[in-house]
Amino acid sequence: MLSARNQFAGTIKSITKGTVMAEVVVQVGEIEVVAAITRGSVEAMNLKVGDKVNAVIKATEVMIAH
Repeated sequence: MLSARNQFAGTIKSITKGTVMAEVVVQVGEIEVVAAITRGSVEAMNLKVGDKVNAVIKATEVMIAH
């Protein structure tokens, strides 16, 4: 269980690994959520394109545009 309330089930669309960090793109319905996490985390979780994951968003601020 996590304290973050905003959790969205999705599928990893792409992973771009850098030297230290990695960009993980998760397809959630019709939108993409992009996470920047450590390369070590990608490797420790053995993340691969096509994996089912949860994008967990915990922010101090949420903005709405109309």
